Parts: sequence; C-alpha cells; structure tokens
Amino acid sequence: MLLIGVRADGNWLLSQWNLTYATGWEGICKAAAKMYDYYDSKEMPVEILTDDHLTGAHSKDEIMNIEEAGHLTVRGFSTVFKLPLMITFYNQTKTVYVNIAQATEEFAYADYEKFNKSLCQYLDSVEMAMCE
Repeated sequence: MLLIGVRADGNWLLSQWNLTYATGWEGICKAAAKMYDYYDSKEMPVEILTDDHLTGAHSKDEIMNIEEAGHLTVRGFSTVFKLPLMITFYNQTKTVYVNIAQATEEFAYADYEKFNKSLCQYLDSVEMAMCE
C-alpha cells in the first residue's frame, strides 16, 4: 500500500493509504479475516463494522459471510503493534484509512517517513491477503 498522508488528532495518528488496485468485497473480507488473528480480544473486543454498524462477526468464517456494504472496518488491540488499531476498507476503491493510538515512542508523532516504515510492511501483507 502507498501512504498518502498521516496526521495527529488527539491521541491518534490518522492516515490514508491507497491499495495497488481497487478491491471488491470478497478481497476486503479476505483481508479482514486474515487480520482477525492479529487482534487480542482480551485487551479489548475485536469489532467488525460495515457502514459504521457492528456486524456481530466473531470468527473468520463469519467475516467471509458479511453482507456487502460500502465499507468495512476492523478495530481492536493489535498484537503486532501492541496498540489499538482501526483499519477501514472502502468497497470497489483503493482507499484505506488506518488509525493507531499514539501510545508508544514509535507512534508518538505524525512523521511521514517513520510512520510509513512502521506500518508499510504490515499493510502490504494485508493487501496480499486480498488475493489469496
């Protein structure tokens, strides 16, 4: 994914990314299902939303059966970054929004280069999961 920009807002870093290609609903669900294992439900509930409404999905299989919508969000406590993380994919577009808490030194500031190096490899893996 390509980082378009990042900015601080309160205690969060808000960023916009572009996928290599616009992606449909099945690809988005595949990415969300792959990411699901990398959230810690003991720290905070893992929530899957479509069009800003909770879906009630609590497994990879349930994610793959979510009814198509305009956008899908995965939010919770990331085991990769050890921080709250929220990722929103927009159906049939390249647009992805990523929000991460400013709770560690790595994510203390909205520095484009540092932020890109911190998240790019993870998000590239998420994008590759869309094609599996």
